[in-house]
Amino acid sequence: MIQYGSEQITQLRFMTFIPRIERRDDQWIDLELRMIVDQGTPIPDGLIDLTALVICTHSGVIAQIVPLDEGCDCEFQFTSDEKEQIQAYVESAEMQEQIANLSIGE
Repeated sequence: MIQYGSEQITQLRFMTFIPRIERRDDQWIDLELRMIVDQGTPIPDGLIDLTALVICTHSGVIAQIVPLDEGCDCEFQFTSDEKEQIQAYVESAEMQEQIANLSIGE
């Protein structure tokens, strides 16, 4: 995690993800991911309830990955490694199937 205005970088390692998937409209699917973080990589001070909002197309292509704290935009951003972990999860066969199933409801 990178806090805006800070030079300190914290690399989080995510052990598992708990997804909540919602079809926003005819273009976007929103995935809210709650992450279980490895104890060796604690969440930085200042974050109370970290989740990730992943905005995808109906075909499962990621458009944006946004960190949220208590469901709101926050002063942190994910590092490239953290984004890669999230991307790998979203692009997994299981998640792509869930996205596709939600998109079928069009």
